[in-house]
Formats: sequence, structure tokens, C-alpha cells
Amino acid sequence: MIDRRWIGHELPPYEVALERGRLRAFAAAIGETDPVYTDVGAARAAGFRDLPAPPTFLFGAGLEAGSLMQVLGEMGVPLSKLLHAAQGFTYHRAVCAGDVVAVRSWISDIYDRKAGALQFVVESTEVRDSSGQLAAELRATLVCRNQPPA
Repeated sequence: MIDRRWIGHELPPYEVALERGRLRAFAAAIGETDPVYTDVGAARAAGFRDLPAPPTFLFGAGLEAGSLMQVLGEMGVPLSKLLHAAQGFTYHRAVCAGDVVAVRSWISDIYDRKAGALQFVVESTEVRDSSGQLAAELRATLVCRNQPPA
């Protein structure tokens, strides 16, 4: 069983620099065709300072940091039995090319279902823009498949 004492554990914070090329590449990778994500003129005409981060970009940037996988290993979670269960986003303000965002994540919940055969780990994340304002809240739920008790 995953020890519930990990609830509240903070992952190492990190920063992400939002660069136009990186945002455009992400938009292409997810199939985003709205020019607001690739054309600076279209973005400014839509009221943005520069190219905004496409939907789910901040989640992808978090995967690059690798902190969650490292902590899951420290928790003794067998990564070979880990599945992505859910993802949620609450956006408060746009982050755009030229911004450097600060990211802080923590383990916000650990629970089980089916008599412990499924264990869930919930990661919560706050993203703050260059001015320190809350830009987004992210929530990821992972499930670990365990052997059912005999």
C-alpha cells in the first residue's frame, strides 16, 4: 500500500520559460489549428500580449521536469503498474511567450478502491505568471494496479 504520509509532500519547484517556437511546436503536436497559437498578429488581435500557451501545455512542461516520477519512485510506487486516470485544469489568466512561469506541485491525496487493488495518487499544481499571479491550477490523478489481497 502507498503510505498516506506522502499527502502534502511538495515536489521540487521549477520554472518554465515560454518561448514562441516551443509554443508553436506544442500547438502543432496537439493538432491546434487556431492561428492565435501560432501567429503573433492573430494573438494580439485576440487580446493577448503574445502567443498564449496552448491548452495542456503546462501539463506537458511538468512532465519534462520529471519530479513526479522521481517522487513516485521514492514512494515505492511500481511505475510498471502505473496508469494515467484523470487530468483537470483551471485557468485563471493566460500565460504567453516571453513569460517565465513558476510551478509548485504537491501530493494532495492518496486513496484506494476495490479493497486496495487500485491505489490513486493525486498531484496538485499551481502555476504563477511572471508577476506572481496565479495563472493555472492543475490536477493529475494516477492509478497503480496492485495484486488483489488473497
